Amino acid sequence: MSLSFSGPFAEADAALQRFLDKGAASYEARRNFDYGPAERSNVSELSKFISHRVLFEYDVARRALAQHRPETVDKFIQEVFWRIYWKGWLEHRPAVWNDYVVFDHHTIPERQFQQAVTGKTGIDCFDYWSAELQNTNYLHNHARMWFASIWIFTLGLPWQAGARFFMQHLFDGDAASNTLGWRWVAGIQTSGKHYVARASNIEQFTNGRFSPHHLNETPLPVASSKTYDIMPLDNHTQYQKKYNKLIILENDLYMKSEHEYDAYDAVFVLRPDAVVRSADLARPVIDFKMGLVSAFCEIHANAQDIDAAGLRAMAASQPGFDVVYPAIGDHLDGLYQLRDESGVALHFLKRPEDLFCWQYATKGFFNFKKHIPDMMSFAQ
Repeated sequence: MSLSFSGPFAEADAALQRFLDKGAASYEARRNFDYGPAERSNVSELSKFISHRVLFEYDVARRALAQHRPETVDKFIQEVFWRIYWKGWLEHRPAVWNDYVVFDHHTIPERQFQQAVTGKTGIDCFDYWSAELQNTNYLHNHARMWFASIWIFTLGLPWQAGARFFMQHLFDGDAASNTLGWRWVAGIQTSGKHYVARASNIEQFTNGRFSPHHLNETPLPVASSKTYDIMPLDNHTQYQKKYNKLIILENDLYMKSEHEYDAYDAVFVLRPDAVVRSADLARPVIDFKMGLVSAFCEIHANAQDIDAAGLRAMAASQPGFDVVYPAIGDHLDGLYQLRDESGVALHFLKRPEDLFCWQYATKGFFNFKKHIPDMMSFAQ
């Protein structure tokens, strides 16, 4: 987005430009190294903005291609499109999310869990990352993979509990990317293919910062015989205004212009602390999200944040709301609950770019990425 916005939107725009100027050219060669919180020049650190669509994935890719040769930023663009792919994959298999939500957390081994979340496992890198996650609300992507692998295969903890721990503390927590990423490490996303954290790999890609001992480096993947039917996408809804009032959730704050929603009598942005979630968010995460919502409302004169009680009261007197579709996850679950309790109609506005991309997300990412040029052309 190249609009003249202030606050977090301007910060996001500046962060993207800084990465394109200084980091994009070396991203593919250096991205797997985790040098620690003080040295992140090898990665973009844009995920907290992209996951809330303060930066729109398609705009990010376009700007990268406008400044660099395609072969230079190909890997970066693929990483951006992973988020779109994960969302599309989950849209085709909503039962995967439902099964994650209903996991019984009372079955978690309490002693091992407390050691993990308080950084007292005795595994130096893992304990460091546990503290880093909770103190900074961010982890390098490679560290997330190592952390998840150790959580599952060395500590013997359920992947669902790890996914929930991440969602509680990550600024960029996303229902699809987080849930499916943990499933992939466990070996149930791509059946039989799990990710194993190895001491030699950690030592190499942390530049010698860690050399952990006693990792389980020969684990079997998590056993799961459950399969999920591929559901067709509901693409009958059009990105066209139907009702006079609009609901927006904090995970899609994209706007093409400052006047995009001027046609609505009112725009309600549900307060992040009013969303009933499968994981209780840490206070810094709530505050970060609230800052984005406040900035959005400052830009749009007819926008206001609203809590759950206010939205329910408003629904009682409305025939329906337009809703910027938030994709499968806690936000959509909450909207369905609002609809069922109040009887109000919800007209979902599904972005055409997303629907076009999601049609290719029925299989693996290798097949999906072949269509990225077509996706970019469609999103122009």
